[in-house]
Amino acid sequence: MSAPAFSVVVTNYNYRDFVIEAVDSALAQSREPLEVIVVDDGSTDGSADLLRERYGSDARVRLVTGPNGGQLTAFQRGLAQAKGEVVCFLDADDRWGADYLHTLGEVFDARADIDFVFSDVQLIGNESGRQGYADDATDLGYTVLGTWVRAHWYGAPTSALALRRRLAERVLDLPPEFVAQWRISADNCLVFGASVLGAKKYFLPTGQVDYRIHGRNGWWHDQKKAREFLAQFRSRCLINYYAQRMQLDIHALDLAKHEFKSRSRPTWKEACMYADIALRGPAVWWKRLERAVAILSRGARGKHK
Repeated sequence: MSAPAFSVVVTNYNYRDFVIEAVDSALAQSREPLEVIVVDDGSTDGSADLLRERYGSDARVRLVTGPNGGQLTAFQRGLAQAKGEVVCFLDADDRWGADYLHTLGEVFDARADIDFVFSDVQLIGNESGRQGYADDATDLGYTVLGTWVRAHWYGAPTSALALRRRLAERVLDLPPEFVAQWRISADNCLVFGASVLGAKKYFLPTGQVDYRIHGRNGWWHDQKKAREFLAQFRSRCLINYYAQRMQLDIHALDLAKHEFKSRSRPTWKEACMYADIALRGPAVWWKRLERAVAILSRGARGKHK
């Protein structure tokens, strides 16, 4: 089986000061991408002219410009141009280390069943530190019910997300009314959508994604806001839309034990969450209880390792 080719989608809106560094980091990968698609979303700071001057004659780079529509629109425009089997997204104010795609490729090459890989991020700029799902690589299996029932976010900011293109096309197939709702933080569409549509997810710490903190970027400074009612309501509506597409109903809750078993090293916290999901199902009470106990037993074994 041939190794999958990578398409990189860089989305930019008024990040003239950073976008060249982002694009250059994609072009400098030790595992070369098939293409780097740079989407300028109606910038007013001269970004488009700078990009044309720098990359207009570079065959590796495809420039896509259009009126400002927001982050979701930029994702959709970039994806429409992508030809690689795997699509990686990169915000214009972030950058990658030279081995990022090589490290991702080791998973996508070896695991045809993996649809979605997300990485840790290293904070740069006004802050420093690391943000990541876990310390080690983790096969998360399926996350449909954890997302649908509990709105759990199995992902990372945009620049640390990679999806098989066939999955990305399904995830970003959203009606026009969602475009206005997700002008920013559209990585929620990628993360929630991939989960509910049945993607198999994998967390891969790479140490290769630099996430820039500079006072204007959304994900980092909106974390507190994301816990407020309106943000949670908006996310719930998005999750429900994907769930309706998959025709999920209460009977899916009886699959909680099977979804829990799909992950390699579940935590005790996850075991408690899935036990709760199992107890909500429509099966007779003793069967629900049996499933919940089995889930907790497996979680307890992992807890003591």
